[in-house]
Amino acid sequence: MFTHEAYDALIVGARCAGAATAMLMAQKGMRVLVIDRGGYGTDTISTHALMRGGVLQLHRWGILPRLQEAGTPPVCETTFHYGEEAITVAIKPSSGVGALYAPRRTLLDSTLVDVAREAGAIVRHGLTVVGLTHRSDGRVCGVSVLDAEGNMTRIEADLVVGADGASSSVARLTGAETVHQARHTTAVIFGYFRGIGLTDYHWWYRSGIGAGAIPTNNGRHCVFAAVSPQRLRNGQLHQDRAALFSEALCEAEPALAGLIAGAELDAPLCVFAGRKGFLRQAYGPGWALVGDAGYFKDPLTAHGITDALRDAELLANATAAGAMAEYGAIRDDLSLPLFEVTDAIAALDWDLDHIKLLHQRLNQAMKREVEHLLTLGDRHATMNDEVVR
Repeated sequence: MFTHEAYDALIVGARCAGAATAMLMAQKGMRVLVIDRGGYGTDTISTHALMRGGVLQLHRWGILPRLQEAGTPPVCETTFHYGEEAITVAIKPSSGVGALYAPRRTLLDSTLVDVAREAGAIVRHGLTVVGLTHRSDGRVCGVSVLDAEGNMTRIEADLVVGADGASSSVARLTGAETVHQARHTTAVIFGYFRGIGLTDYHWWYRSGIGAGAIPTNNGRHCVFAAVSPQRLRNGQLHQDRAALFSEALCEAEPALAGLIAGAELDAPLCVFAGRKGFLRQAYGPGWALVGDAGYFKDPLTAHGITDALRDAELLANATAAGAMAEYGAIRDDLSLPLFEVTDAIAALDWDLDHIKLLHQRLNQAMKREVEHLLTLGDRHATMNDEVVR
């Protein structure tokens, strides 16, 4: 029983957003407990492609070498296929980042949990939040949880952080307001394949469809096809998942469909049926949201993990400084350009000239995000120098 335990921060959710937040808060000397209803190192639906901002943070935190040592392949180029046209962009070394990476979530999440524990955070799995506790003035001051045996426990904390995904219990229980709502979503079919013979990131775009091949651990590629939710529903009425996947890949790029036909599939194909993105209120009295709990966008731009790591650092810094309003303002300022262009891309109503322009907007928003993350790194280095002196 943990009834009488009290913490500076209780984080609900031990995946990339929650574990990273816990690590950073613990490194600042906070007493941190992380709970998760799932198990350690389990998989989850994810594009798991990291963009430069996410790799930059993992490098700065000293975590990137662990992912490299685990065999995560470096991505040195990204190729965008617009119909018959292919545009390859080299990943230029900058600020200690010489390549991009797409670690499996089983590796990334468990590594972040390990580092959070090493920093002093306590992590417990198999606990499900069923309610919040409040002070007399209404401020959140803890949670009630159920363990696997059905025992109810109350845990106290100065700050409760929801890092529990798009369907966040913390967001629901706090009544966090949705301040921006997306209009569009894609549906995605994906699987992990061995032996498709591609290197680096590849993204394909045709009218009404997107596809991608992402190299990850153990010689696998995550290969996906994104279509409209209506097409997914209609397709599932008349054909099986594999046939719909093959059909969509063939439309996106016949050569890719041919590679997949001769490749080894690890497990049954997975489906993301679609969910419209949102930007929720970032914080309130005694609580905050991070990762998909507070900010979710369509997976077609593969930027969710990068933003989750970004917001983990923004929140940890704001908590230590007592500047929660700054967390909300910076998160929203950096997120909205990414959110809006992702929604436009997820509409799947563009022609090839238009999708190129949308990608240019996306690139500018990502560059702005990286620039801000670099300032956080400079601040971190300055603080370390002051401690040494």
